[in-house]
Amino acid sequence: MRRSSVPLVGFPHQAGQPPVAVIRLPRHDVPVTAHAHDFLTLFYANAAADDVVIDGRRFTVAPGDLFVLAPGQVIAFTGATPAATDGWVVWFPADTVRGGAHVSWRAHPLLFPFAAGADRPQRLRIAPADRPAWTDRFTALHTELTGRRDGYREAALAHLTLLLVAAARHTADVPGQLRAASEPLLAAVFDIVENRYTGPLSLTDVAAEVGLTAGHLTTVVREKTGRTVQQWITQRRLQEARRLLTETDLPVAAVSRRCGYPDVSYFTKRFRLEHGVTPAQWRTT
Repeated sequence: MRRSSVPLVGFPHQAGQPPVAVIRLPRHDVPVTAHAHDFLTLFYANAAADDVVIDGRRFTVAPGDLFVLAPGQVIAFTGATPAATDGWVVWFPADTVRGGAHVSWRAHPLLFPFAAGADRPQRLRIAPADRPAWTDRFTALHTELTGRRDGYREAALAHLTLLLVAAARHTADVPGQLRAASEPLLAAVFDIVENRYTGPLSLTDVAAEVGLTAGHLTTVVREKTGRTVQQWITQRRLQEARRLLTETDLPVAAVSRRCGYPDVSYFTKRFRLEHGVTPAQWRTT
């Protein structure tokens, strides 16, 4: 379904109100027919029923599912209410957490989970042991926004930040998620990337270690994750680059070498292509 053929829902800005909203599910006033948003959305299910369709792909929602939805994605629910009999929806404009050199919301470190899912539906699996903590985060944000006590605007934005940090950390633990989902091959691939991304590493190298042809491995990884092996190698290298630029005073050339890029010019080009700013600009943010 084309995005231009469905209604676009805008964020309901209100003077004096924090630019973030949250609702507890189930609710009967949430759109269930096909629509798109101009804002970022977290949709979390404690208990589920029915399916959700995102950009034409149908998902059977299960307890512990966290959907990270980027602006413009077409969303529809198959039932009379959103596909969670107990859950939460949080939505906010991208510029709520954007600033400095982050000229695009895709470049902000807390919004990388949304950027990763901008071109494909993204569902994160929250382990049973972690679900109470996620419920507590949504509840705390809801309490601030409904209670409106002194300082609630600042408190609500702080709770939103904690939610985004948790989502970013969860996205980073790809091998652990794959093991939990009984995907040992993919977990092995990500372990190889983790152990070798600081040096020369290619699709052929990874395929040789897991005993598959490069073509077969490419097909499996793309079908399961939406990205190629090389894209995951690049993602891990740039993740480390962001950490080193933020936490150390290493020269950009040294950061480049430590992330598996011996050519600093190529590193700078790759970094800018991904984040919209140079490594030096990122550091001064």
